[in-house]
Amino acid sequence: MSALARLRDSDLWFSFRTSPVAIAAALVTAILVFGAVFAPWVAPHQPFELASLDLNDSLLPPAWSAEGRIAYPLGTDDQGRDVLSTILYGSRISLAVGVASVLLALVLGVSLGLLSGYVGGRLDAFIMRVADVQLSFPAILIALLIDGAARAMLPRDAHSDTLSLMVLVGSIGLANWVQYARTVRGSTMVEKNREYVQAARVIGVSPLRIMATHVLPNALGPVLVIGTINVATAIITEATLSFLGVGVPPTSPSLGTMINTGNNFLYSGEWWLVVFPGLALVLLCMSVNLLGDWLRDALNPKLR
Repeated sequence: MSALARLRDSDLWFSFRTSPVAIAAALVTAILVFGAVFAPWVAPHQPFELASLDLNDSLLPPAWSAEGRIAYPLGTDDQGRDVLSTILYGSRISLAVGVASVLLALVLGVSLGLLSGYVGGRLDAFIMRVADVQLSFPAILIALLIDGAARAMLPRDAHSDTLSLMVLVGSIGLANWVQYARTVRGSTMVEKNREYVQAARVIGVSPLRIMATHVLPNALGPVLVIGTINVATAIITEATLSFLGVGVPPTSPSLGTMINTGNNFLYSGEWWLVVFPGLALVLLCMSVNLLGDWLRDALNPKLR
């Protein structure tokens, strides 16, 4: 039986196709991700090509308004950039930062959780105390501190867009590893006392191989659920940092940077500069969260 056939016959697929909320969330997520990934081909304009910008087209309202133009469906910003195209390009950066930071937090947290739960003793106590200390601070504050410290240590001539994005990914990832570590630690402490793990020890399998091939696969279910939900959390964290002016550089604006810029024009009547990027951010995070909630319920054997 092929992998596709096994998927069609699985409980996971049955749970998905019988859940209208999951289907709607997956559809919205797919549309937003498709628009972000293929922005250079889908976007009606190239908002970051200076040669294509015209200041005479700045601050145009949406197309359905009296002064709007069909060429700019959601209006333009103060530099004459098409808001729809800018949202598509900004979503690419928000998604990239969110997914990359979650992968970093997942790898770090799962590794530390495996070591803590399997080895135990002083190493377990040290890792968990560090986790307890970090949990006493809000994640956004930790990300803000790490981001600020990293930028202060780097030389001024090294503040490129790529390096700034890497610092942002690292700060968000380092602020969110604790959930994975604590979850994996609990699963590891249960699994390491099972008969198959003890049998692997008896035949001389190394502890590293036991953790990687025996314990880890049985602890990945909750990790996948946390990772799915944390993608939305990471995107919101990135948007918050960018809104505060310490996230994505202005030359590569994300949804948070767009909201920050549009906030300066909100009271002068240019509401579309805030509403449409904010709506895209809400739809993206809400759809990912709904998928995470469905996945949590689908993988919970007590709810079957």
